[in-house]
Parts: sequence; C-alpha cells; structure tokens
Amino acid sequence: MADDTVSASSNMDMEDRVSHLEQRLQLQEDEIQLLKAALADALRRLGYCEEQSQGKQPGGVHAGRRSLATTAAAPTKVRQLLQALPSRPLSNGYIQQKRLLSSPSSPKKEVLQSIKRKSMSTERLTLVRREMGAESRSRTTSSSSSSGGKSKSKECTFNAEDSYVRMFLRGRPVTMHVPDQQKGTYSLDQKVALPDHKLKLQWVYGYRGRDCRSNLYLLPTGEIVYFNASVVVLYNTEEQQQRHYLGHNDDVKCLSVHPDMVTIATGQVAGNSKDGKLLAPHVRVWDSVSLNTLHVLGMGVFDRAVTCVAFSKSNGGTFLCAVDDANDHILSVWNWQKEKQLAEVKCSNDSVLAAVFHPMDTNLIVTCGKSHINFWTMEGNTLTKRQGLFEKHEKPKYVLCVAFAENGDAITGDSSGNLYIWAKGGTRISQVVSGAHEGGIFSVCVLKDGTMVSGGGKDRKVVLWDHDYRKKATMEVGESFGPVRALAEGKPGELFVGTTKNAIIRAAFPDTLTPIVQGHTDELWGLDIHPTMEQFVTCSQDKQVHLWDAHSHQPLWSKTIEDPGRSAGFHPSGAVLAVGTMTGKWLVLDTDTRDLVSMHTDGNEIISNVKYSPDGNFLAVASHDNFVYIYAVTENGRKYSRVGKCTGHSSFVTHVDWSKDSHYLVTNSGDYEILFWEASSGKHVTNTDTVRNLEWATSTCTLSFNTFGIWPDGADGTDINAVCRSHDGSLLASADDFGKVHLFSFPCSQPRAQSQEYGGHSSHVTNVAFLHDDSHLISTGGKDTSILQWVVA
Repeated sequence: MADDTVSASSNMDMEDRVSHLEQRLQLQEDEIQLLKAALADALRRLGYCEEQSQGKQPGGVHAGRRSLATTAAAPTKVRQLLQALPSRPLSNGYIQQKRLLSSPSSPKKEVLQSIKRKSMSTERLTLVRREMGAESRSRTTSSSSSSGGKSKSKECTFNAEDSYVRMFLRGRPVTMHVPDQQKGTYSLDQKVALPDHKLKLQWVYGYRGRDCRSNLYLLPTGEIVYFNASVVVLYNTEEQQQRHYLGHNDDVKCLSVHPDMVTIATGQVAGNSKDGKLLAPHVRVWDSVSLNTLHVLGMGVFDRAVTCVAFSKSNGGTFLCAVDDANDHILSVWNWQKEKQLAEVKCSNDSVLAAVFHPMDTNLIVTCGKSHINFWTMEGNTLTKRQGLFEKHEKPKYVLCVAFAENGDAITGDSSGNLYIWAKGGTRISQVVSGAHEGGIFSVCVLKDGTMVSGGGKDRKVVLWDHDYRKKATMEVGESFGPVRALAEGKPGELFVGTTKNAIIRAAFPDTLTPIVQGHTDELWGLDIHPTMEQFVTCSQDKQVHLWDAHSHQPLWSKTIEDPGRSAGFHPSGAVLAVGTMTGKWLVLDTDTRDLVSMHTDGNEIISNVKYSPDGNFLAVASHDNFVYIYAVTENGRKYSRVGKCTGHSSFVTHVDWSKDSHYLVTNSGDYEILFWEASSGKHVTNTDTVRNLEWATSTCTLSFNTFGIWPDGADGTDINAVCRSHDGSLLASADDFGKVHLFSFPCSQPRAQSQEYGGHSSHVTNVAFLHDDSHLISTGGKDTSILQWVVA
C-alpha cells in the first residue's frame, strides 16, 4: 500500500512538473510570436518609409486610393527579411499540433491545452513590448487580462471615414472593409437577429469501437443501442431510423442495459467547457422509450472517466456498479434509484476493462483487466476482493472480457486467445479452451439458447461454441472493418458485430456479413458537399476517403490513400474531387469510379484547403507552409498546371474563399491575417477598392466582414475551426473547439452575434457544410471521428 501511495504521489509530481514546463514553454512561444509579429510590422513600416522617400505610393497604389490597412507591400530587401522569418508562428503551430494529438478521453490534456493557449499574462506581454520599444505604437500586442484564465478582448471599433471595422484576436488587430452599399448605414450597435431556422440531429455516422467495449445491444423495440462522441444512438435497422439520447456533454465511454430492457445507463469522461470550467464525469440513467433522464450519479465523485458500468441482474436491477478511470480505478456500487453510493473500493493499479454483476448473486461483482480477474463480494458498505487464480494455466497479459454461462460459470477471453471457464462461486479455472482465437478475444456473448459466440482481434473471426465449448462454426470479418470489439445477439440466427474500425456489421452463420454502420477511425477534418446531389465527401487521418449518400446514410464508395487526409473539395461539375493530405501531397479522384485522376505535391506540410473556383477553371491549394498554390484546371477537372503561388502570409493558411467571378480569392491565416489575391497570377492585391465590393461564392473564412460576429468575447483565435454560409445566403454555421455547432443569421457582421447552439460532438468540431439544397447541415468531429447530419428546420 505504501508503494502504491509513493507511486501515485510520484505520478502527480511528474504531472505537475510537466504541466509547469509546458506552460513556461507556451509563454516563451507566445513571446517569440509577439516578437515576430512586431518585427513583421516594423519591416512593413520600413518598406512604407523607403517607398515614400523614393516618392512612391505604397504598394504601387495610384494616388488618391488607400492601400489595405492590414498590409503595405514592401520593397525587395524587406520582402527577403520577411521571408527569412520562421515559416510559421510557433504558438499557432504548436496549438495546432496539440489539437491534432489530443485525446477527447484525456480531459486533463484538454484543460492543459486550454491553459497553455490562454494563460499568457499582461505583465509578460508588456515587458516584451517595452523591450522592443514599441509600447506606444504596437498594433499587435494584447490588452487582455488573464484573470480566471480567460482574456477580455479589446472592443471592436468602426472607422466611418475610412469605412472599416477593426476587431482584436489575442491582441492582434484584424481589419475588415465595409462594402460601399453599407457605408452610410452600418453601425456596430445593430444586432444580428437569431436565425429563423433551427437544427435537429437526424443521423450519427460511425460507432465508437476503437477503444470501448461492451457497447452494443439489441433492444425489444428492434433498435440497436450504441454510442459515438457524446451521443447515444438508438438505430432501427429495419426502418432506417435513428433516435438520439443527448444528455451527455462529453465523450460517452460505457453503456449498460437494465434487465427491464428499457432503462439504460451510460457513463462519460470529464471535459472542459467554453469558459474553462471542468465538466464532471458521471453516469446518466435514462428511459430508452421517452429518452428522458431519470437519474444522474456521481457528480463530483468520479475523477477522470467512467469506463465501466453495469446493472445488477438477480435483484431486479436495483444496483449499479461503475469503474472510474483514475489511478486507483475505483469500483463503486450505487442504488441508482436513490442516487446513493453504497460502497467503493480501490480496484486495481492497472487498467480495468470490464465490471459486471453475477447474474445469480446480487452481491458478487467480477472485474477484469491487465493481468487480473477479481471477484468482489459486497457486504453492507464493504467490498471484499478474491483474486482469480491461474495456477498452472498461462497467465495472460490482459483479461479482456467476461460473460456468464447458463449455470453461473464465468467465461473470460484474454489477450493470449484463450477462453477460461471459472466455476460458479469459485476463483479457480475449471475448463480451458486454448487457442480459441489467434490473438486477443475482445468479446464473449452467451446466446439465449445457451450457446456462445466469441470475437477475435488479430484473426477477426466470430466463432460459435456449443454448450460444451466445442467449436460449431466460424466466420471472418473483412480486413477493412477490423478486429471484433463487441458482440450482441439479434433476432434468431442473427448477430451484431462491432469492430475496432468503428463499424457495425449484421452477421449470420455461416458467412453472411452486412455492414450497417461505418465511420472514420482517426482525426477528421476534410469535408465537402456535392454541388448538385445529396452526397458529401469526408477524408481523415485514417487515410480513408468516403463518398457518402446523405439519404441512405451509407458510403457510396471508400478509397484508401497513401497519406493521412486533411481537406477535400468537389469540382463544380461534380465529376472529380480533390483531396489534400497531411504531407503536402494532393490528389484528384473520379467521383463515379474513385479512380486516381491526378497527383501533385506542393511543399511537405498540411494541405489545409483544396477549393475549386466557381467556374471550375482554377484550383487553390492552401498549405501550412504559408503559401497558396494556384492551378489552372482543364478537361473538366482532369488536367492541372500551376499558374501562380500566393506569397505573403507569415503563418499557415487556414481558409480560402473564391469571388463569384472566379477572378479573386481571399485567405485567412494562423496569425489572423486577411489577404486578397489575383487568381490568374497569385499576385497579392493591396487596393481596397478592388476587393471591398466583391461578392464571394462561399463564406468559409472565419475572419471576414460578413462572418466576424461569430467570435465570442475572449476568443483566442483558435476557438472556431470552420464556418459555412448556406447557399441561399440566410444562415451561417460555425464549428468550435468546445464540441458545439452554432447557427447564426447571415450576414453576421456585428460583434458577438446571437446564435443557436447544438451539442453532440465531444471534441473540437472541425468542419461544417450545408448540403447543396440547404436541407441539411453536415458537421465533422476531430478526435471523436464522428459525422453528424442535422435537419435544417
């Protein structure tokens, strides 16, 4: 016990030290970014002075015309100095990497990330500004205060004479020019009304099988119940209808069905809200018919995440047990109807993968996990442990799952591929099925007729066993769907199989396997909508590209590519689509055949956007190397030749929009710049009169005059990942870092606009897009890998 305490203390010390070092590192990175931004500003001013001394207007703009407030073009020497700066701002670059690597089931990491992004103090910034001698004139430093970990931004300003709005993100000014038609009428005091429409969740694509267990069941209603992100899905496969329980506010990690087959318990992880407050892990008990929450257990009791939950069987389901994924993996027992904890005990130092009540003994709980199986007897408020004894048998690295035979024997599957039968009431192995599977056994399910099925990891096999544990039949799940993670009995002769590649398959012996749910398995950012059909494309870091039918909710095709995917875009004809990757490569696929049409490489960093011009004659390829590459497109999207390279951003490019006439494009970057470009040459446009009144084919830039109202007070510039305007121009949807989709009225050109807010995703929402007819909105989750389809009503 002393060793355990020392170990836990050591772990906490290490976590604190790492946290402290990471915060220090972030402060230093922020200071470097500040220095870099100020230097860039100084060099631009120097270029301005040099040109004035030569009797020129800055940027070659004719006399009497103003240049863009955000940038003045510099002479060649100054350009060379600017280009010699680091290729991307460290703070933004690191934030992006942290987001790519963070896990929704590691809430402390998310909180730490939030602290790192937002904890820079005024004093440190002021000190840096003084050292640069620029305190009185710097336009890039923050006037924010960090009380409570949340910055208070400078107020937005409107310059009526020059007709521009200036807002501040992380202390940096962002200037947006008001169109001429609004010059006389625009006011910051006007309010953006709430949108006339609302969103209703219609469909959840995917299933969480990659890291969760025992999370697939059939209900008497004919619905299968499972979860993805923070949504519990009830899917009627016959009627092709889904219902959704939306009571959770972060990742759901476990699920149990009460013996009455109506009441359901689900447990979730700890999270963090928009204002930095912790969202406590807890268990929700709810009615699967009405979808009403009945009870909430463990608020303030659980530490990290509830990873196992189970109802008792023999006493009518009065008790519920849960395991907290804290260092000591606390096992607790509750009277869920009274919301009262009856007992708790430290379960194991190592991971606990399952916890279930014995079906014939209300006071017996079996837990298993890394190198152990334990039998717990509850007497009053005490839980007493008896360890399972492997004796002469091979002790596995992990006991992965447990189920119970009709006679009360416990059956375990382990990482060595063995099935062990533990005699009822005892702690010893009474029977062994060696080598039942090649590799681990992730699931064991006893059927109503007393036979049993087991699901294998490495061999991807589902095996049917008779009452004496003799093999009766075998079928193999395809490699594209991955190892078996969960098994549930369906109608007579039917099984549902959940896999580690986030698919659910309807199966029947001897070899019928039909996928009914499919999804991505790694971080998901790429999304675009077919220009004329109810279809959309997604691409993910799992190297999969899926073309989805929004009506049938199934993939029309899937294609594996060589590199992790990041962005996608349809040609206006719909005949081809472009896919950008994490490595600088981008490729073009035939929409009908999924054949590779073309492949190119621009740099070696993330391709954040691939977007065709409205006339289909150009493709903009935006990269994290700070450039946008312009390609001429011919032969209906089958031939590409580079015609320009947009050079001028001092940070990675985040968003791109084309003008309706396909002559210009606008870009945003990681350091909150808004720059404009000529499409045919890639030349930087610095004349405000050229771009002020342009009409844009899309509005996906998070920074623009028509979208800046989406930013809340205290936003740090990375909180909103994507926006999308509806095709009829009345709505604007946004995707944020807090698992929310927002719906605004468009245009959204007053500060702090009102919105409708919708949960469902559990980590950062990475993208949003309206279907071609605006009937639905599609949103994609980052680490939760989910795709949600919303009805616009």
